[in-house]
Amino acid sequence: MQICSHFHKRVSVIIAPVVLSMALTGCVVGPDYRKPALTMPSHWGTKTQLAKSPQLSRWWRQLKDPTLDALIEEAVAGNLDVASAKAKIREARASYREQKGALLPSLDGTASAARTRTAASDTSSEATIYSQYQAGFDASWELDLFGGNKRAAEAAKYGVEAADEELRDTMLTLVGDVASYYVQAREYQALRDLARRTAVSQRKTAALTQAEFKAGSATGVDAAKADALASSTEADIPTYEISYATAVHRLSVLLGKPPAALEERLKAGGPIPKPTITVSIGIPADILNSRPDVRLAERQLAQYTAKIGQAEANRYPSISLTGDIASSAASISDLGKKSTIGWSVGPSITVPIFQGGQLKAAVDVAKAKRDQYYVAYQAAVLSAMEDVENAVVSLTQERLKHSKLSSSAASYRRATDLSRTLNQAGVTDFLDVLDAERSLYSAEEALIESQASIASDYVALNKALGGGWEGEEEKKNRLRHSCWGRLTKPACG
Repeated sequence: MQICSHFHKRVSVIIAPVVLSMALTGCVVGPDYRKPALTMPSHWGTKTQLAKSPQLSRWWRQLKDPTLDALIEEAVAGNLDVASAKAKIREARASYREQKGALLPSLDGTASAARTRTAASDTSSEATIYSQYQAGFDASWELDLFGGNKRAAEAAKYGVEAADEELRDTMLTLVGDVASYYVQAREYQALRDLARRTAVSQRKTAALTQAEFKAGSATGVDAAKADALASSTEADIPTYEISYATAVHRLSVLLGKPPAALEERLKAGGPIPKPTITVSIGIPADILNSRPDVRLAERQLAQYTAKIGQAEANRYPSISLTGDIASSAASISDLGKKSTIGWSVGPSITVPIFQGGQLKAAVDVAKAKRDQYYVAYQAAVLSAMEDVENAVVSLTQERLKHSKLSSSAASYRRATDLSRTLNQAGVTDFLDVLDAERSLYSAEEALIESQASIASDYVALNKALGGGWEGEEEKKNRLRHSCWGRLTKPACG
C-alpha cells in the first residue's frame, strides 16, 4: 500500500504540471496537415493545343445535341450510383456532427421507482411495504487535453470533403459514360443504315446480274459473286443491331431506368455528335484542382494524417470531469422537497502505463496508412496526366485520320460510278464493279467509325480534364468547404 501510494504521488507530481500546461495551451498532438507540393511539368507533351484554362462545366453542350443534353440531365437525377454517393455524403456529415459532439459535455437524466416488501422477523416486527422514488442527473466532460477528439473531428471533416469529391467523381464518370454510349448508339445506327442502303443497292445489282446471266451477257461467276457480296453486307445488319441495342440498354440503366426504356425514344435515329471546337487543356497543374479523383485522393490523405494525431493522443493521460446529483423520496411529490439529496463531483485521470506496445503500434499503423494515401495521391495525379496526354493524342490523330478517310471515301465513290459506266460500255469486267462497291462500303464504314471516334475522344478528353456536372448543390458544397475553418491549433513541438 505504501508503494502504491508513493507511486500515485509521483505520478501526480509528474502529470499535474503537464496537464495544467496542456489545459492552458490547448495543445494537439500529431502532425498538422499540409497539402503536398508536387512537382508538375510546365506544359503538356503535345504543344499544339491551347494552354489557356479549359471550360469544363457542362462541356457536352458544345456538341449541340438536345437529346444528349436531356439524357445527361435525366441521368444525374436518376442514376443509382449518384444516389448512393449522395447517401455516403449524408453519412459522412452525420459522422462529423457525431465527432464534434464528443468535444462537448454530456448530461443524462435518470429516474427510478421501486416497490419493496420486507419480510417479517421471528420476533415482533411485521412485514412492511414501502415505495421509493429517485431522480437525478449525471454529467461528464472529457477535457481532450491532447486533442484526440479534435483530431477525430478533423478527420471526419476531411471525410465529408472526400465524400463530396467522390460524388463529383461519380458524376464525372456518369456524364462521360452517358455521352460515350450515346455516341456508340448513334454510330451503330449509322452503320446499320449504311449496311441497309448498300445491301439494297447490291441486291439490285445481283438481280440485274442474274438476269444478264440468263440472257447470256454475264457469267455464272459474276452472278454468284454479286449475290455473295449482297449477302455479306446483309449479314452486317444483325451485328450492328446487337451493338446498338446493347448501347441503348446500357444508357437506360445509367439513367436509372429499365433497359428497354429508351428504345422508342432513340429509334428514329440522329446524327453522330460532332465536336466543332478545339479543347483548351491548360497546364498539368490544373488537374490538381479540376480532377475530382485527384482531389478525393488528396482529401483522403488529409483525413488519414489527422488520424495519426488521434492515435497519438491515446498514448497520453486523459482527464474527465464527472458529477451527479440524485434525490430520493417515498413519494413522487416529495422529490426535491422532503427528499434526501446527494451529489458528487470531481475529476478522474487515466494514465496508460503498460499496454504491451499496442498504443505505439497503433500510431505506426496510422502513419503507414497515411503514407499509403500519399502514394495513392501521387498515383492519381500521374494517372490523370496520362489520361489527358492519351486523349489529346487520340483526338488529334483521329481528326487527321478522318480527313484522309473522307478523301478516300470520295475517291471510292467516284471509282464506283466510273466502273459502272465503263462496265455498261463493255470496257471493263463486271468484277471491277463488285470490287469498287466492296471498297466503297468499307471506306464509308471506316468514315463513320472515325467520326464516332472523334466524338468519343472529345468525351474522353473532357473527362480526363475533370469536366462534369456542376449543379447548385455542388456549388454550395464547394463554397461550404472554402468557408470551413481549421478545427485544431498548432501541434505540440
